[in-house]
Amino acid sequence: MKIAIGTNIKDGPWGGGNAFARNLSSFLIESGHEVVYSLVDKDIDIILLTEPRKISETSSFNHKDIDEYLSVINNNSIVFHRINECDQRKGTNYINEYLIKSNSVADVTIFVSRWLENLYIEDGISKKNLHTIMAGANKTFFNPKNFNSWNEKDKLKIVTHHWGTNKNKGYEVYKYIDQLISVEPWKDIIEFTYIGNLPKNYKFDNSNVVEPLYGVELGNELKKNHLYITGSLFEPSGNHHIEAAQCGLPILYINSGGVTEYCKDYGIEFNDSNLEEKINEIIEQYEVYEKKMETYPLSSEKMGREFLLLFSELLSKKISFIKKRKNVSKFKIYIHKFLWKLNRIYYRLVIKFNR
Repeated sequence: MKIAIGTNIKDGPWGGGNAFARNLSSFLIESGHEVVYSLVDKDIDIILLTEPRKISETSSFNHKDIDEYLSVINNNSIVFHRINECDQRKGTNYINEYLIKSNSVADVTIFVSRWLENLYIEDGISKKNLHTIMAGANKTFFNPKNFNSWNEKDKLKIVTHHWGTNKNKGYEVYKYIDQLISVEPWKDIIEFTYIGNLPKNYKFDNSNVVEPLYGVELGNELKKNHLYITGSLFEPSGNHHIEAAQCGLPILYINSGGVTEYCKDYGIEFNDSNLEEKINEIIEQYEVYEKKMETYPLSSEKMGREFLLLFSELLSKKISFIKKRKNVSKFKIYIHKFLWKLNRIYYRLVIKFNR
């Protein structure tokens, strides 16, 4: 099977969407399939749209490119659209509408949480062929080996990490903890570490700040701590708490977005008014939740298996998708084939001169 993933994968720390593409690619390749990141080849079986906004550095093709490919090059491909973004998370008013418009090219839509799926259904996305596949992190980097378990005598080390700097990432919660650890009794009970990027002109006074990390270095840094917290609002899924959970850290999670689906049963929920109470609660039950983390189910391997199963299942039914596609005029085919050939030459030259 040849799968095209619409992501320019970046090395190092870059965010959840980039980690998803990297993890899925690795799983598919290890499973014996071919993965490409453009629509140059004529024999692509599966096209996975991940980022239709071409202004994004991680977007390698969008819905218009897919429509052109299906119209003039290969009408036998099945198109999947993975949606992991929304206006609510970014505080914008155009993303949902744009992704719904982009989704018109998709045969199958995959959401990262039920919360996000319901949100888009309410906004008017087609209800046909909707699926939810939860995200997961790479066990090679994020695992409980050498996890620094709390001995209940030293300070409880709380940690979080984020790549993005949007205000909804939970900075008000983290600032509150930063202030909390400067006063009695908390300064003798807990400490806090923030890993990643911070908004401009934003600083902590009493916390540890670590630059963005990736892979094994991030995993090792997380495992120096005992408890993870996420205050991220309207998060469709989030990779940050998954990575921590796979390392063995119980989670304090805010009741917002799809996060609850990922953290429920593996930590304690808090809100704007009860954080101190919930920190005390998890301190009292720490051993119970630490034990639960041994059965945390989400991983990139599990996610990859679910994607591959869905790809294989629906590829076997591709004739039903192909029949629904519109016919294209011969003139349009001629023009788009010419443009496609130019793009193919350009892409091959880029590969040649970047080696």
